[in-house]
Amino acid sequence: MSETLMEKPATAQATTRPRLGFLGVGWIGRHRMEAIVETGAVEVAAIADTSSEMIAEAVKLAPDAEVVSNLDQLLASGVDGVVIATPSAQHAEQSIRALAAGAAVFCQKPLGRTAGEVEAVVDAARAADRLLAVDLSYRFTEGMRQIRDLVRSGELGDIYAVDLVFHNAYGPDKPWFYDPQLSGGGCVMDLGVHLVDLALWAMDFPQVADVSGKLFSGGAPLGNAKDKVEDYAVATVGLDTGAAVQLACSWRLQAGCDAIISASFYGTNGGAALKNVDGSFYDFTAERYRGTARETLATPPDAWGGRAAADWAQRLAAGQRFDPAAAKLIDVARVLDRIYGR
Repeated sequence: MSETLMEKPATAQATTRPRLGFLGVGWIGRHRMEAIVETGAVEVAAIADTSSEMIAEAVKLAPDAEVVSNLDQLLASGVDGVVIATPSAQHAEQSIRALAAGAAVFCQKPLGRTAGEVEAVVDAARAADRLLAVDLSYRFTEGMRQIRDLVRSGELGDIYAVDLVFHNAYGPDKPWFYDPQLSGGGCVMDLGVHLVDLALWAMDFPQVADVSGKLFSGGAPLGNAKDKVEDYAVATVGLDTGAAVQLACSWRLQAGCDAIISASFYGTNGGAALKNVDGSFYDFTAERYRGTARETLATPPDAWGGRAAADWAQRLAAGQRFDPAAAKLIDVARVLDRIYGR
């Protein structure tokens, strides 16, 4: 950590730009790098990846960055923060090492494969007093921001039902996603994490009362199989408020389009929903409902994909330290654990 950030209080404006290291610069790592660079708030100091091809592409975005071999070398270069976009099994351990070395962390989801792993990372961030954030990017769509405001303001009345869907017609293309030890789970870990997070975040993280779920692989119940992950899942989450949250997610569902993504909130005074447009992974509309009437809240275009990363970088540049809101990441992970029955 640079002396400027070490010595200034959390509310102080840093006088020099934080130096960042990027660990993993595949497509998503480079996309987040581009969003962070565009803020102008930080400097890309070092890049590490096992693929020379990915390194070559990343250097185009940050030609002055030092190319190193691994996390140890990133940390040895004295970076103030690390952006992690590696396979899921490595996230918790790499995040903890970076935080212990005095670097802030922005990590791809999931932060950990279990609630225990997530809690260990949050504890490390708290102990190091360093800014920790996870790329829960759908929070940053314009539509979800407006829906969150409606829900929290009480304009929709008491929320009693939330319906969430994320079906991906293709599924991941990396083998490690299908290894339970490396991924921590299948479509629930990959897609369901976004759904659970959106529900709890929009409602300001109410207490969870009960969770049930059913997992399938290849059209059959997953059961206690240890050598495969689920590719279809349904779950119900009961909240202490009395609300029922229902979610469904899948890989390779034969649904006639690339993706079906939605988050619908129904209250005693109205409803609101975020929905993808024509099977798109990127374009969303948001609407507010009053009886049979509807009001448009947001429409494409909306360049939301890198906003979570840019937000973290700007907060880091402003000198922010540990954010207590990071503890809510544990709440989301505990719901996933209960869906998996662990």
